[in-house]
Amino acid sequence: MFREKGLEKIPPRGPLPVTVPGCVDGWFELHDRFGKLRMTEILEPAIQYARDGFPLTELIAYYWQLSCPILEEYAGFRETFMPNGRAPRKGEIFKNPKLADTYEAIAKRGRDAFYKGDIARTIDAFMAREGGYLSYTDMAAHESEWVQTVSTNYRGYDVWELPPNGQGIAALQILNILEGYDIAAMGFGGAEYIHTFVEAKKLAFEDRAKYYADPAFNDIPVEVLISKKYAAARRGLIEPNRAAQSYEAGDARLDSGDTIYLTVADKNGMMVSLIQSNYRGMGTGLSPDGLGFIFQDRGELFDLEPGRFNSYEPGKRPFHTIIPAFITKNGKPFMSFGVMGGSMQPQGHAQIVVNMIDFGMTLQEAGDAPRIRHGGSSQPTGERMTDGGTVYLETGIPYESIRGLRNMGHRVGFSIGSFGGYQAILYDADKGVYFGASESRKDGHAAGF
Repeated sequence: MFREKGLEKIPPRGPLPVTVPGCVDGWFELHDRFGKLRMTEILEPAIQYARDGFPLTELIAYYWQLSCPILEEYAGFRETFMPNGRAPRKGEIFKNPKLADTYEAIAKRGRDAFYKGDIARTIDAFMAREGGYLSYTDMAAHESEWVQTVSTNYRGYDVWELPPNGQGIAALQILNILEGYDIAAMGFGGAEYIHTFVEAKKLAFEDRAKYYADPAFNDIPVEVLISKKYAAARRGLIEPNRAAQSYEAGDARLDSGDTIYLTVADKNGMMVSLIQSNYRGMGTGLSPDGLGFIFQDRGELFDLEPGRFNSYEPGKRPFHTIIPAFITKNGKPFMSFGVMGGSMQPQGHAQIVVNMIDFGMTLQEAGDAPRIRHGGSSQPTGERMTDGGTVYLETGIPYESIRGLRNMGHRVGFSIGSFGGYQAILYDADKGVYFGASESRKDGHAAGF
């Protein structure tokens, strides 16, 4: 069908990038294993906010306004998300009674109300009308999967991530490469550190482009990719004073060896690191009849070239960007954290860890510090880096470092966005207390109650 339409890439909006929505089933899986309250009680505040309304915060209002000209042509978007024919503005009360009804049905009748009831039938009819392929059968067949987290030890701290089809192990690969350097001696914000970080990221992202995909369809060499031996071999490719224009993915064969993030912790020591997302902005723009939400567009991240790890196939999950993170020390909980923002996420995870462990920053300082973002790497959707990409830097990096990076051959750019959004909770076992952190790039906050 994609070939018949002459498409070389899956479009970011409309019906074609829609895959089965998994978050509702994910909520119930978490609840069944760890929950103590009734689901009706858990969802009641969300139902009230949707039905009675809430004042829009500044950043959400800003991005909502940017999305409307792009998404207003798609079915159901204007009716639900453009009251009075426009995006709601900062401080205005936004109500979504359709979403309240959807949540109420889920709260009362469980996950099957979404995957096997009237909601699934509404989705089936809507997608058929809009030229999509998500069906009632697809919804009814969906099941969540519990996976084993993977980790690497970085200078005495075990950093835990989710395996593919997500990109969590990219953060582990970056940290493994960086561990071979005296990062603390390089100094935060220095050209030597930024260069080393960017080159480590480039190397990890070449493997990300080749290997990260649905493990049900591929033998992915995760243990090799996150091993210290493999990192040492990859580290040897980095030239200390010269930016690479391209790298090849490593030989890691098995036979040779719209995102939200939140973290919470309770009085009993339970800590949760959770992330979910519609992907590109507000998603596809399609809002099914009377349900109050927009479909995600995660299917955009499939590769349409046959024969690759992440190639489009029936029943397959696309490469996924969203990754929560956790750190333990000596086998005990230490820190739950996340950094929203597409390909920035593993870069952000690695920087948070380095900021705290190598540069001695506090939980809050680690998130507030100016960030590095490299763009232009090879991608799981088929694109290849041939020009070295671009290093984007936030305000606060010394100009001497910028000049040094340019002298090494880096193309340096500047941006006020796309550096992610960070929240974290740290547990101090000696004091028996939690520390919370959030940052000014997003509307989140840290609170204890």
